[in-house]
Amino acid sequence: MSQPILEIKDLHAGVQGKHILRGVNLTVNPGEVHAIMGPNGSGKSTLAAVLAGRDGYDIVSGEAHYLGQNLLELDPEERAREGLFLAFQYPVEIPGVNSTYFLKAALNELRKHRGLPELDAVEFLQFVKERIHLLELDEALLKRAVNVGFSGGEKKRNEIFQMAVLEPKLAVLDETDSGLDIDALRVVANGVNKLKRDDNAQLVITHYQRLLDYIVPDFVHVLCGGRIATSGGKELALALEAKGYDWILGCNTCAGCAAEAA
Repeated sequence: MSQPILEIKDLHAGVQGKHILRGVNLTVNPGEVHAIMGPNGSGKSTLAAVLAGRDGYDIVSGEAHYLGQNLLELDPEERAREGLFLAFQYPVEIPGVNSTYFLKAALNELRKHRGLPELDAVEFLQFVKERIHLLELDEALLKRAVNVGFSGGEKKRNEIFQMAVLEPKLAVLDETDSGLDIDALRVVANGVNKLKRDDNAQLVITHYQRLLDYIVPDFVHVLCGGRIATSGGKELALALEAKGYDWILGCNTCAGCAAEAA
């Protein structure tokens, strides 16, 4: 049996004195797509931030291993070099930094870390144009500063493009569908689907079942009060769309969710 890409055991974590994750257990194997759903304040974005190593989040107890390494001991930069990618709920703008130079520097840093030769300008442009056409995007974005002047949908598409270039082992997509119209959602989801391989995995965090009409998960987990309350297949997401969260352990009124939302 292959080694899990991500293995979380009884993870407790918080921010600014709030105890938000209260015993998360999750195993993600190569080739799998896992969806994390849950009401506001359930800990979804906290989980994404903890996995990425964002500042300000405190690990109370528990474990998280990535490809056999202790993920919680790695700096954010080390996690990125090892192939963990976080698509932000609200992608940041980087004024004055050209998208092409930004991606070339990031990709070559990864290649150096993996013992591969760096790509020169011609090789990189050939590679990056293949990736951008795969995602049905306009080459004009390569000439723009990173996310500057982009619409919400363009920012999300740009992040999936970055993912296509960097080819991570584990992609954590934090509410990538937030603010997208149906056309942008389709383009983003198709891009994610095209990047799925037998040796990588994706953790898709979302409020809404509509994204899962396009990105079909192998597993759906409901995060409630900082714990995974229940898990299932695609049909669980459909049930949540129809019934909400009330029927799962009183999920939307639980103390943990209410505490974080406050």
